[in-house]
Amino acid sequence: MATATQHQPEFRGDAGQPGTVVATYDSYVEAEQAIDRLSDAKFPVENTEIVGRDLRLVEQITGRMTLGRATLLGLGAGAWFGLLIGVLIGIFTTTTSAWAAVIAWGLVIGALWGAIIGFVAQAAVRGRRDFSSQSQIVAAHYDVTAPQAYVSRAHDLLA
Repeated sequence: MATATQHQPEFRGDAGQPGTVVATYDSYVEAEQAIDRLSDAKFPVENTEIVGRDLRLVEQITGRMTLGRATLLGLGAGAWFGLLIGVLIGIFTTTTSAWAAVIAWGLVIGALWGAIIGFVAQAAVRGRRDFSSQSQIVAAHYDVTAPQAYVSRAHDLLA
């Protein structure tokens, strides 16, 4: 939901231009759609910003983290890294069998070290963090700002 604002603080963007709040939205998607409407109306959107206010960290718990799960996740990550290293080193081999052997050894060594690192890392926390999660920063409100010279036009286009 957009609300028009008259006396909001100014923000200073990367370009060093002060921006005045044109509208406030409850979701990022709404603010993004407002910028899209301005762009469709040939408004100079390179002078606008979306500013998140009242930030909070939201951590979504995705599951339990056991030593076994940490070891398996480390094994998978290490295998991918080992595969990448094996392919890069394999470029310099002269035969197909040597190329395959380098890739296979890279995969095996990467998986082994990844599993060891995953196990040791989880064991090191000693039960203080037995879960996995994903974090994101979320704002309570999103302000669309524009330089003072463009505020009136932006406000008219978003009304």
